Amino acid sequence: MTESRDDPYLWLEDVEGDEALDWVRARNAESEAAIASAPGFQQLRSDLLAILDSDARIPFVSKMGGYYYNFWQDQQNPQGIWRRTTAEEYRKDEPRWEVLLDLDALGKAEGVNWVWKGADCLRPEYRRCLLALSRGGADATVTREFDLVDKAFVEGGFERPEAKGSLGWIDRDTVYVATDFGPGSMTDSGYPRTVRIWKRGTPMDEARLLYEGHASDISIGAYHDHTPGFERDWVYRATTFYSNELYLVRDGKLTKLDVPDSAEKGAYREWLSLQLREPWKPGDREYPAGSLLAIRLDAFLAGDRDFDVLFEPTPTTSLAGAAETRDYVILNVLDDVKNRLYVLRPGPDGWSREPLKGAPEFGSVNAWAVDPEESNDFFMTVTDFLTPTALYLGTVGQTPEKLKQLPAFFPAEGLEISQHFATSRDGTRVPYFMVAPKGLKPDGDNPTLLYGYGGFEVSLTPGYSAVVGRAWLSEGGVYVVANIRGGGEYGPDWHQAALKANRNKAYEDFAAVAEDLIARKVTSPRRLGIRGGSNGGLLVGNMMVMYPQLFGAVVCQVPLLDMKRYHRLLAGASWMAEYGDPDKPEEWAFLRKYSPYQNVSAQVDYPPVLFTTSTRDDRVHPGHARKMTARMMEQGHDVTYYENIEGGHGGAANNAQSAHMNALAYTFLKQRLFEGK
Repeated sequence: MTESRDDPYLWLEDVEGDEALDWVRARNAESEAAIASAPGFQQLRSDLLAILDSDARIPFVSKMGGYYYNFWQDQQNPQGIWRRTTAEEYRKDEPRWEVLLDLDALGKAEGVNWVWKGADCLRPEYRRCLLALSRGGADATVTREFDLVDKAFVEGGFERPEAKGSLGWIDRDTVYVATDFGPGSMTDSGYPRTVRIWKRGTPMDEARLLYEGHASDISIGAYHDHTPGFERDWVYRATTFYSNELYLVRDGKLTKLDVPDSAEKGAYREWLSLQLREPWKPGDREYPAGSLLAIRLDAFLAGDRDFDVLFEPTPTTSLAGAAETRDYVILNVLDDVKNRLYVLRPGPDGWSREPLKGAPEFGSVNAWAVDPEESNDFFMTVTDFLTPTALYLGTVGQTPEKLKQLPAFFPAEGLEISQHFATSRDGTRVPYFMVAPKGLKPDGDNPTLLYGYGGFEVSLTPGYSAVVGRAWLSEGGVYVVANIRGGGEYGPDWHQAALKANRNKAYEDFAAVAEDLIARKVTSPRRLGIRGGSNGGLLVGNMMVMYPQLFGAVVCQVPLLDMKRYHRLLAGASWMAEYGDPDKPEEWAFLRKYSPYQNVSAQVDYPPVLFTTSTRDDRVHPGHARKMTARMMEQGHDVTYYENIEGGHGGAANNAQSAHMNALAYTFLKQRLFEGK
């Protein structure tokens, strides 16, 4: 049987083909008629846009030289402005900002819907910057050199054409370039296969090759560490999503670090750090997976393998992150999915450890260095589902100062947060958070939205979402976040427990949470909705197909769904370490069990589903959602589809699009789950 016979909807993979886009526009019109015309939709969209455009949002910044830099979008600047202010001004409620680049004006002048993707400015002057811009929000970008004094792009400066790739400073006249150089220069995953050294004033095609990987690699890149006194050059080779090689470049020669490819590697000042995904025994001592190790780089290169252990996991703890200041390391530890922050400092007798002064006992907490080469200052955010995010500025050893806090975008009075544990099919204890009215009546009649992800070692922790608050909680809904296997809540083992053939463990965990909510009479199947995006879209797609009896509505966003062809679509090949290779019969044997597109059936009664995606998503192909919708329509199921013509993998290119997409999703859920209330 030919592939086209086996898959009659292959034509929908033609992202911008006329026939496919005509089909998309027809589905969009149907969705708009069914959802956007519903009572309350316009008000919800307006309220969400006001939240997203609010001047009361925290303008998060990064420090470069003597300025704080911020990218900002609001009603007057839908595509956004890049701006800066001083540290003194930033402390004020209404800082004075200096606008550096107006993307709306640039887009209007050039006839392109530019989306901001970041800036890399050359120290120590921080005058010349490499700006990354995307058409419509795609991962593919262009890079242009920008002058902060002239506030203009540099005529004849460094410029990289549109592709997945990057430029990175070596010095004022030299950059590393990793991009599409033509046939054979990109990996099977669609990322650069080579990295080159490009001199100012020469054609990019003449850049000198520094390193070339294999087509089967994920990507290749290089970077220069500009830290004064510790200037170094590095080449990295990502061989799979979870393994990479790191090379130190000296006098044009590359030396591979003799450490596990699976470890996450970092070099900061005099230190080499390793975060282990697997146990490792370089000498007499074995270090467990999930550990954070450190050693002086010069000693390591000389043959020393006696690492200091900065963190070692326990059954309930995992490393959420580490931030280096000039003299300290701030550890962020998850203990049963609750953050704890500690300060470490090296000394003659090893590393000292103590709690970070001023860190709260409850809530999601994150800390990062302000200017790690120069000070021990750090930013810290504190939040939970009901507490608006607050931003603090601190110095290690002193109590941090609250700089800014979001206003309350929805009424939280009468609501409470609780943590519960469900028992999965194999006996595993699975945590989940619930936000609900105090004294919730256990009658099984409460509309409930269950959210999850369960992949790529991503942890879900409590956070303030004004959109969820306004669109769901303020309407009387219960909100639940499941910390299922596949995520990183309990470290690498929690993630690896749901890899490849064991993917079903993530789905069994999610089903266990749903069943626990039903058993506790928080809700019932007709009142229980689920939502997920990307890998979370694959999650809810499988929940719909495998456990249709548990749910009353499904919102599936920018999803993977066709696991037979996912590795041939855009960046899909880069995820085979997570899911498996469908071209190998032994791996397709388990992959097909959680490929919703292959398993959906006309003989099963599925809950109503809304699929959303973006034409400009060049990471997860929109063909997944398109084909699944077409197949389910053919089978006669209750399926709704909406595709944003722009937006990238996030689904929206600006706040107006984001407000519209969210209003569609929550109105759909309310239509289905609040019926009869």
